[in-house]
Amino acid sequence: MNEAGAGALDRKGGAVLWWPRRRSVVLDVLLAVVSALECVLMAPSFAGTVGLPVAPVAVVAALGGSVLVLRRRWPIAVVLVAVALLPAQMGLLLVVVGLYTLTVTDAPRRLIALLTAMLSFGGCLVLYLAVLEEQSQVEQPLPAWFALLIVLTFGVVHVVAPVLVGMYVRARRRLVESLRERADGLERELSLLAERAEERAEWARREERTRIARDMHDVVAHRVSLMVVHAAAIQAVAPKDPEKAARNAALVGDMGRQALTELRTMLGVLRTDDRPAAGRPDPAQRLAEIAATARTTAPAADGGGSGPQLEELGDLLGQSRQTGMAVEFHEEGDRCGYAAPVERTVYRVVQEALTNVHKHAAGAATLVRLARREEEVAVLVQNEPPPGAAPGPGASLPSGGNGLVGMRERVTALGGGFVSGPTDRGGFRVSAVIPDREGQA
Repeated sequence: MNEAGAGALDRKGGAVLWWPRRRSVVLDVLLAVVSALECVLMAPSFAGTVGLPVAPVAVVAALGGSVLVLRRRWPIAVVLVAVALLPAQMGLLLVVVGLYTLTVTDAPRRLIALLTAMLSFGGCLVLYLAVLEEQSQVEQPLPAWFALLIVLTFGVVHVVAPVLVGMYVRARRRLVESLRERADGLERELSLLAERAEERAEWARREERTRIARDMHDVVAHRVSLMVVHAAAIQAVAPKDPEKAARNAALVGDMGRQALTELRTMLGVLRTDDRPAAGRPDPAQRLAEIAATARTTAPAADGGGSGPQLEELGDLLGQSRQTGMAVEFHEEGDRCGYAAPVERTVYRVVQEALTNVHKHAAGAATLVRLARREEEVAVLVQNEPPPGAAPGPGASLPSGGNGLVGMRERVTALGGGFVSGPTDRGGFRVSAVIPDREGQA
């Protein structure tokens, strides 16, 4: 692209050559015109003093004053021209505007101080000589000290004042730029924090859904497994003992109603938000709603309060015994209370282990051992091989699916240890040790 095309683009965008805006061009041209007129008006006086023709001096003065149009591009050149015109008592506007422009730019402070000192000294000297010449022509001249005071005041003020104003404007611009950069940085940080907050909210929501799904698996799957076992028992004893079959059928009905109630409660938490995107709350608000709903419904799903406790293990084992499973329970240590998450996790481990026995080793003798200790609780659930299975390590054993994964996640989330695997006699063992970090006694 040629220079004419680039200039056209600059003009179209509002910038012309080195001027950032068109109104800056108008301002600088007006200042140059005023400065040139000032210098031209002073040209006859200087020409008469040095004995030169007025016309050439006026042309040179006009050219020197018009240099002010270059103040934004070459401010140092403008100040140097003002220094050159100083002996002719011209260029007052050049001095004021040139020093201001030079101070506003990023020029070195030493250079600004040097030029200011030169203009101050030169201006005071030229003005003092002019005052002396004028005082020599009057009958009653001013006192020397008064004349010197006037010279110093005018000579310093008209040079130092634009420098001070330029320093103020320069500092203010830097402050505004730093504040703008800081605001932009804060905006970027807030944007990143908002994105991370959305990611954390989404992650927390997934974790909450996973936890609730794990509860669904532990609670509903256990009751459905018992229902299947009781249904098989009903089918076996119905022709021989109708009364026992009726009791088992009533028990299956109760378990089914309990499973449906718990399932309905948990699905209410997991229900997807069907509102349109425009009216959907932000992730943090939605997370708060999910967490609040989970806190409200989770106790109901767990049987009230803060969830199942160790004291409810007896009822859990009793449900399995009603299906005909031989469950032996041993408890060691003094009875003491642990933190609610610890007791709930122990309960869920036993519940899921018994469910696996019902599904994979129906009729197998099972041992449940609970050890209460001062700062931790240990649990062991071990079953023998199912009736008719060949003993030994090569026997067909459960492979460990989502139930074992869920138990491991629960235990490790509390800082405990979890071990599961087959036994040498062909059974299966699940054990966990969970610390009580809250130390509730």
